[in-house]
Amino acid sequence: MAERRPKNQGLERVLGTGALFSTAYGNVGSSIYYALGLVASFALGMTPVVFIISGLIFAATAATYAEATAMYPEAGGSSSFARHAFNEFWSFFAAWGQMLNYIITVAISAFFVPHYLGVFWEPLRSSPGDIFFGIGVVVLLGLLNIVGVREAAGLNVFLAIADFITQLLLVIVGFVLVFSPSTLVNNIDFGTYPTVTDFLIAIPVGMVAYTGIETISNMAEEARDYGHTIPRSIGFVVAAVVAIYAFLPSIALSAMPVKNGQTLLALSEEKGGYAGDPILGVVKNMDLGFLQHPAEIYVGILAATILFIATNAGLIGVSRLTYSMGQHRQLPERLRQLHPRFRTPYIAIIMFGAVACLTIIPGKADFLGQIYAFGAMLSFTIAHAAVIALRINQPDVERPWRGPGQIRVAGRNLPFFAVAGGLGTASAWVVVTVLNASTAIAGAVWLTIGISTYVIYRRRQGLSLTQTTKIVLPQPIVEHEVEYESILVAFEDDQYEPEAVATAAKLAARRRRGIYVLVLITVPNSSPIDAELPEQEEVAQATIDSAHVLGGRRVTGRWEKVRPGEAGRRIVDEARDIRARAIVMSVPRRRAGGTPFGRTIETVLAERPARVIIESGNGTHERRLAA
Repeated sequence: MAERRPKNQGLERVLGTGALFSTAYGNVGSSIYYALGLVASFALGMTPVVFIISGLIFAATAATYAEATAMYPEAGGSSSFARHAFNEFWSFFAAWGQMLNYIITVAISAFFVPHYLGVFWEPLRSSPGDIFFGIGVVVLLGLLNIVGVREAAGLNVFLAIADFITQLLLVIVGFVLVFSPSTLVNNIDFGTYPTVTDFLIAIPVGMVAYTGIETISNMAEEARDYGHTIPRSIGFVVAAVVAIYAFLPSIALSAMPVKNGQTLLALSEEKGGYAGDPILGVVKNMDLGFLQHPAEIYVGILAATILFIATNAGLIGVSRLTYSMGQHRQLPERLRQLHPRFRTPYIAIIMFGAVACLTIIPGKADFLGQIYAFGAMLSFTIAHAAVIALRINQPDVERPWRGPGQIRVAGRNLPFFAVAGGLGTASAWVVVTVLNASTAIAGAVWLTIGISTYVIYRRRQGLSLTQTTKIVLPQPIVEHEVEYESILVAFEDDQYEPEAVATAAKLAARRRRGIYVLVLITVPNSSPIDAELPEQEEVAQATIDSAHVLGGRRVTGRWEKVRPGEAGRRIVDEARDIRARAIVMSVPRRRAGGTPFGRTIETVLAERPARVIIESGNGTHERRLAA
């Protein structure tokens, strides 16, 4: 008889390298649709060089994230690294920089959506059409995230693959049709266009091309064999993104060369340029023959869709980061408060969504790029410093993956990638702050607001600025089941039917088996998976208690939180884990997706890990399926 121990109430580790890569590339790769024009507005003919330099910094930063995330596979990215390496104040400092990154990602992605849709209606490519439409995108997605609409993960993966293939095709076709080394050389008059100052500013702005590296860290708790899948997926993202950025800018500047210190790639739409839709500009300046117009329509739709999804990802990041910061008492509880009906952090979504809208209003994409660079370089620098500190202070702690190279400083072996990356990101942060007054002022205001809020809140809570204090979530009462084989009774949310338990009790009476009740609580995508849902948790525990009363001492159980659409897969896995000989489920009162039994039951029937018994409430409808 093998005792089955209850599992943790955390995320399942089910994501492999492919899933991590496609999701991360979907976020990182989306930035090409605006980064190319932003960088070209500063660097002009030196744009390809800038992307190579920023790509090297990004590669070092990715290695830092790979080592630290594999070492601590938990959500939070640089904030989590700083907590382990330093203390709670530096964790907050990194998180507040991340928050700025998410807000600017929301703003800049939404702002560029209408520019690509301008292929259908020209006024969307210029002010005020782009401003109003961009704000509308943020408002719409904010409302959808408050309601907690499901996110189509499969669609996101498909679009990420389509995005990568499209960019790769642009590079290949561009090399055949427009690439010109002599044109690229003639584009450069360094010191005049671009000036040294603009070139230096362009490097941190170029890092906006690599927004989204935090994505894999935030998915670490769902990664399978994280010591291998996380570094491998990060490596693939680096290779794919750097390859695209190493060649696509050269194609773009070959098609739209610098003339008299200007290039169409960096000019606004009002002046006949493509700063707002640079990839569409690349397509329009290729001679594709009869495919020209279809290609423009395709790129316009694809770019707008991917930027729309990137905006939504930024809002989800804001809500999850706010919730996490609230759990660690870095921000007031009010900000992480969940909606009484939809159970999503609606105050955080409204507040930071409003900040994103405010940053869209001026209609200055170059300013958004520099503000992003301010927050990103700050957060990345702290991440590098954290990995260096962990190597010094915790040299013997297991590291499933170590970044390449090391240097010896003051008798200590330090990670070369973190030292080089830290110097690069710190220098870039200084450059973007010192050489641009508006960025320095806006960044100082952001940091002042954050630090002041943190200090005041922590003092009122009676906590020191460096003490780590995490709010403890209530845990369900779980009994140990000592049956080697059992009957699984599964319920979703509040869909409790006593007939299902009664059916299981009869079957158990005949077979002398125990009954295990699993209640799944659905958590919206816009909320963290460990979000406090007191009403749902109370209902779930009441369901287990009711089943225990009805079925007697043979009944044990627990509740678990899942994402929308994951319930069926979770039930199948649970049945296999406990070697269930039968699964008893109830037909949902509200059937989803137009299927006879609902999506969850259809998934279980398709997998058929055991005999499946479906209780309708008015009688039992059985489907006997081979295990």
